[in-house]
Amino acid sequence: MAQSTYSRLSHLLRISANKPSLLRAGAEIKHGAACCPQLTRCQRSVDSKALQERQKQQMARGLPKQKPITGVRQVIVVASGKGGVGKSTTAVNLALGLMANDPSKSVGLLDADVYGPSIPKLMNLKGNPELSDNNLMVPLTNYGIPCMSMGFLVEDVAPIVWRGLMVMSAIEKLLRQVDWGSLDYLVVDMPPGTGDVQLSITQNIPIAGAVIVSTPQDIALLDARRGAEMFKKVHVPVLGLVQNMSVFQCPNCNHQTHIFGSDGARQLADTLGVRLLGDVPLHLNIREMSDRGRPVVVSSPDSPEAEAYRKVASAVVQRLAEVNT
Repeated sequence: MAQSTYSRLSHLLRISANKPSLLRAGAEIKHGAACCPQLTRCQRSVDSKALQERQKQQMARGLPKQKPITGVRQVIVVASGKGGVGKSTTAVNLALGLMANDPSKSVGLLDADVYGPSIPKLMNLKGNPELSDNNLMVPLTNYGIPCMSMGFLVEDVAPIVWRGLMVMSAIEKLLRQVDWGSLDYLVVDMPPGTGDVQLSITQNIPIAGAVIVSTPQDIALLDARRGAEMFKKVHVPVLGLVQNMSVFQCPNCNHQTHIFGSDGARQLADTLGVRLLGDVPLHLNIREMSDRGRPVVVSSPDSPEAEAYRKVASAVVQRLAEVNT
C-alpha cells in the first residue's frame, strides 16, 4: 500500500514537472520573458524578503509580552552554562551581600531551578508557604531575605518528574503568584543550561541583568560562554562573570593552588567584552556553612570569603547603574 501511494505520488510529480508553466499578469506574458534569468532572480529575491517579513511578524505575535513582577524594581538572574560550578551558593551570597552592603535595600531570592531546588537547604528553610488575602503565596524568610522555591511545595526527596508544559506552568506560578511585597532586587537562581526555563523567564519579565558563574576550568568556560551568548541573543544585559573556586589556599602552609586553572573566567570576560565581577576562592568554610544553611556572608561576615561575595555584590550594583544610564 505504501509503495503504491509512493508510486502514484512520483507519477503525479513527473506529470506536473513536464507541464509548461505560464505566467499571467492580467494578460499572458510571452514565453521568452518568462525564461529571463534576471526576472526569475528578482522574483525569488522579492519572495524571500516577503517570507522573512511574514516569519518575523508571526514570531513577534507568538512571544509573550514582558510584564514586571508586582513590587519588584530590578530582577537579577544568576546563571551558569552547566551545573556544579557553585551557581546557587553564589546567588544566595549575592543576595545577602547586596543587603549587607546597603541595609536600606530589600532583597528577595527566587529559586527557578524546578528540578533541583537548592535554596531551601542553603537558606535553612522548610515548610509550605502560606496564602495571602489575595490568594498569593507568601515567601518564607530567613536572614532578612524572603525566598520562594519549588522545594517548599514538594517533599525533600520527592523527584519532580515533569514535562515541559508542567515546568512552564510552575515557573509562571513562581513568577506571578507570589506576594513579594516591595523589593529593590529580586535575585533569581536559574537552572543550569540554556533551555526552556531560561527562555520563558527572559520573555515573561523584564530583567535588569544577568550574572554568569563559572569556574576557571576550560570545560566550564565553554558552557558559560554559551550562557552569556544566549542572554545577549534575547537582549538581556550581561552584567559580568563571577570566577568561582578560583584558588585554593592551604590552611596549614597558606600555599595557593589553582585547582581548576588560572584566570580562565577573566580571559573569557575579555573575549566577550564584559566585566569580571570578582573572584571567589575554593574554601572549606564556604562549603561547610552552605551545607548547614548558614551562608558565609552572614555566618562569617568578616572573613575573606564573605568579603569576596560583598565585592561581587558591589560590582553588580555598579554595573546595573551603568546599564540603566
